[in-house]
Amino acid sequence: MAAPPGRVLVDLDGDVLANCARFLGARDVASLAMACRPLRAAAYCDAVWYRLFRERWPFQHLPRGALGLRELYIHRHTEVHQMKFADPISAIYYPNPAVVTPSHLMLDRNYIWLSQGPMARRLRVDCPEIELVETYRSHSARITCMRLFPLIDTPLFRGDSQTNEKALVTSSADRTVRVCWKGHSRCFKGHSGPVTALSDKLLGDGEFKILASGGEDCTVRLWSMSLRGKNHPLISTFHGHEKTLSLLSVAWHKPSLLVSCSKDSKVKVWDTKAPPSSGSSSCVGSTHLGTNGAPIAVKCHDSLCYIAAGSEVTAIDLRTMKKASVLALRDHRILSCEMLPSEWLICTGIKDKALLWDIRMLQEPPNTVAELHSDDRVTFLHLDPYKVITGAPSDGQVHVWETRTGHLVNTLSCGEPAKSVGISTLSAMAVDGCRIAMVGSSLELDMVHYRDFLMSSIPISLPGNSKEVSKFWGAQQYSDDEDDNDDDDNEEQDSVQVQQALQFGNQKL
Repeated sequence: MAAPPGRVLVDLDGDVLANCARFLGARDVASLAMACRPLRAAAYCDAVWYRLFRERWPFQHLPRGALGLRELYIHRHTEVHQMKFADPISAIYYPNPAVVTPSHLMLDRNYIWLSQGPMARRLRVDCPEIELVETYRSHSARITCMRLFPLIDTPLFRGDSQTNEKALVTSSADRTVRVCWKGHSRCFKGHSGPVTALSDKLLGDGEFKILASGGEDCTVRLWSMSLRGKNHPLISTFHGHEKTLSLLSVAWHKPSLLVSCSKDSKVKVWDTKAPPSSGSSSCVGSTHLGTNGAPIAVKCHDSLCYIAAGSEVTAIDLRTMKKASVLALRDHRILSCEMLPSEWLICTGIKDKALLWDIRMLQEPPNTVAELHSDDRVTFLHLDPYKVITGAPSDGQVHVWETRTGHLVNTLSCGEPAKSVGISTLSAMAVDGCRIAMVGSSLELDMVHYRDFLMSSIPISLPGNSKEVSKFWGAQQYSDDEDDNDDDDNEEQDSVQVQQALQFGNQKL
């Protein structure tokens, strides 16, 4: 007897599929919509997106009888990530005034990491307060660089209880590199001068994760993250640079390749899988940027490496070490630079503005997508698919702009509203999704000001801005009706856009 024909997921009734989709997270629902038409219809069901909406914003008002809850969710998600509100959750922390001004600010879930001279501190955000949780006093000189790496991606991971934990890696002018995690720490010694750079990611995979560091001794050193080699963590030392190392980045297309940039604008690529005894032969490529300034930013994407130095942003093909493109700012020195190659965007900060570029449209001369004006030098920058945030040291505030339009949507001060006059400078900034932390400094005190826009509800209204920010919960018309004649390409593009809108979701627990 022949076996009965097999049944597949799409053979189920549409209501059953929609009910199954209600048990998925937002990203999984977006992925489901990209599979086929029946699953797309189930993923677009209002009941699915109503649940997702209520899980994230349980107290947010929804217009009665509103249709298109998927569109409503995406609209709300976009606006909170663009910080278009006047009532974020706010918390302020006052560091010890006897210690130097905080720097190297980082956000990680409910925590703020910062460095003060030789010390690193971890603050827990418990709005409306910020509490000091840990202080790491493992260095004897100024911290020069900080990195956070998920423990689950390192050999230090020991169980599910550490799934959300991260290892803190710091380099210092005391010639050492420190790794701290869950009450443990390790010290890497080997550099003969101050350590000035750490790799933006760990090299390798599995249990063979490697950390790279560079210093004023012009060397690049590789350190084993495994506890098996804790007595002899130094794996290799690469020689070849003639000036202090500025930046280290791991290649996107091959995680065993390390890109190093020195202050004389020389770029080298190292094969970290080469035998330790090979020394300088580990260098598999080198080039010179030909600019008159030290590299200030680097970003690897696919087989390209984008490096900002002097007045240029240069894209180098790591397979050939040839320059793929050059973005040249005539007579303007780049003070800060953020890159989003996956979205074809580069943002450069100069003396009186930030310039947003589409790297697909580089011409001679290149055309900007938007000019984001500033009253001073733009030395602080953040760029993501939703927003650009610019800050100048003497301004004491930051400006938030829409990435796609370049419109100013908000201005945030470093200090308390009633005392903002006393804050004279912006010293550090960190952004994570719809959250931002800033360090404001004055002669009397330093202040860490944290804001979270996730639960905001009052739209911001900027003086002189005739374009009113949309009230997403106001009376609007939404429809779930889909044109069945749309071709598959349009359906796939729509689902990809939904997934992209969700992949930068808030990481706060």
